[in-house]
Amino acid sequence: MRYYTHYLILSLCLLGLACQPKRALSPAEADTLAVVKPVFASDPVRHDSDDPALWINPADPAQSLILGTDKGGDAGDGALYVFDLQGHEVAGKTVHGIRRPNNVDVAYGLTVAGQKTDIAVCTERNTNSIRVFSVPALQAIDGGGIPVFEGDSLRAPMGVALYTEPATGAIYAIVGRKTGPTDGTYLWQYLLEDNGQGVVKGTLVRKVGVYSGKNEIESIAVDNELGYLYCSDEGVGVRKYYAHPDSTTRELALFATSGFADNHEGISIYKQEGGKGYILVSDQQAHRFQIFAREGTAGNPHEHPLLRIVNTSTVESDGSDVTSMPLPGFPQGMFVAMSDDKTFQFYRWEDIWGKALVARRR
Repeated sequence: MRYYTHYLILSLCLLGLACQPKRALSPAEADTLAVVKPVFASDPVRHDSDDPALWINPADPAQSLILGTDKGGDAGDGALYVFDLQGHEVAGKTVHGIRRPNNVDVAYGLTVAGQKTDIAVCTERNTNSIRVFSVPALQAIDGGGIPVFEGDSLRAPMGVALYTEPATGAIYAIVGRKTGPTDGTYLWQYLLEDNGQGVVKGTLVRKVGVYSGKNEIESIAVDNELGYLYCSDEGVGVRKYYAHPDSTTRELALFATSGFADNHEGISIYKQEGGKGYILVSDQQAHRFQIFAREGTAGNPHEHPLLRIVNTSTVESDGSDVTSMPLPGFPQGMFVAMSDDKTFQFYRWEDIWGKALVARRR
């Protein structure tokens, strides 16, 4: 009987039904992970790559695009680059002459000049503005820029994310900055709409976002379906709020507060049915991504446990984007991440998830 019991316990352990992990994954253990390689790296930008955004072509996903910012050099000659799914720059699409763009995001179906128009919005730090372009044409539809943080002494915009309100289709830009106040008003939210002349304007509707004062808040991500806003308070953690402008500004969660080498950076959300999925956060100086539960835990949607950690080929990644939609060569979706070598790297989701090390919690 003793030998039978030992055999049963061993069998259960092998099946993962017993012998639960007893400790958390340490940074040293994470460092031993194999480095996941991308399928493609994009053509290099001219100066300084920063943040990508995926645009899924609704008529033909094979013609989808990846947009990526180049912050530019000393002359302020930044750009919004346009790549195909193999990372090749699309001739004639890249927008040059943007004065230090940082982050970029995409939304679908803004009514402009009576037409439903997909848009890309990026920050333009040196003009204290956000820029709005039609997609896929990449034509400016903002009259030269929408001023942000007007009346505030701390204006230089960096992060941006777009929230589409499911019930009405209204689209909002949530904008962060290089530095800001610690009174819960770091992020400003703007309603984007046609000004009646075919030009997009922005109307301030809310101020939200606690800031530690430690580094800055750059990366912002919105989960349209679940209605949440996430932002990286660098060196502290990821903060969570409701995304709707009429919601409370109360912070819902602060997670990812330990196990990071230094800065918390790019946030992207891999969405699955039923509100499930994953939140990926760049552990910038460790050249890896930590992956958290999108849906939270049973009974608490605002508790986001660490699930896995993956080392990537990216160097000090600032920004990322991800989709679960199948694309040519990416059957379970694509993960795109900026690398500090002037490129953006394109990964298969199954490589990211399958080669990540399961995080062991106490």
